[in-house]
Amino acid sequence: MMKRDLITLFFETLEQANPNPRTELEYSSDFELLCAVLLSAQATDIGVNKATKILFPVANTPQKMLDMGLEGLEEHIKTIGLYKSKARHLLQTCEILVSEHNGCVPRTRELLEALPGVGRKTANVILNVAFNEPTMAVDTHIFRVSNRVGLAKGKTPLAVELQLLKRIPARFMQHAHNWLILHGRYICKARSPDCKSCQVSSYCDYKAKNLLKKSK
Repeated sequence: MMKRDLITLFFETLEQANPNPRTELEYSSDFELLCAVLLSAQATDIGVNKATKILFPVANTPQKMLDMGLEGLEEHIKTIGLYKSKARHLLQTCEILVSEHNGCVPRTRELLEALPGVGRKTANVILNVAFNEPTMAVDTHIFRVSNRVGLAKGKTPLAVELQLLKRIPARFMQHAHNWLILHGRYICKARSPDCKSCQVSSYCDYKAKNLLKKSK
């Protein structure tokens, strides 16, 4: 496991390279962010952004999306995987937002996870990105990077999340989620991690283990 002093150096380096990391999903309101995150399950951010560029100009509130109806919504997001179930969940969520939350996105985990299609990871993204809460949404990138570099070891996303919340210094928690996603997406990739271009490889368990193997 990465030592705590190295964790600080790890995140200081990421912070210097990218002081204000942002999600690559495109949105202009809390509701649009919620929609984009719901649509992003088993889909790429690029694919979601292509669909929402057409969707959001005509349906950027829960009521407008309800007025569009199921067939209309499906037509706008049909390029995204699992679009039929996503459209159904999204409209069910819009109904709850309108009837129970005055059309606004709730800002507590309990209320977010009560929305159809919203699980812990999605709730963590909304709490972090929309409401600046120090949460950690563990997707495939963060799960892989955390285990590989030694930030957190765990067999489940929840186990990794809980370790990260304990081990990452509080001053980095606001942006840690996006730093780790971007690092996993572009540098510490699944099949071929780009260690030569990695700015934090000096603190990484993965590189240390590879150097040890080569020295034997």
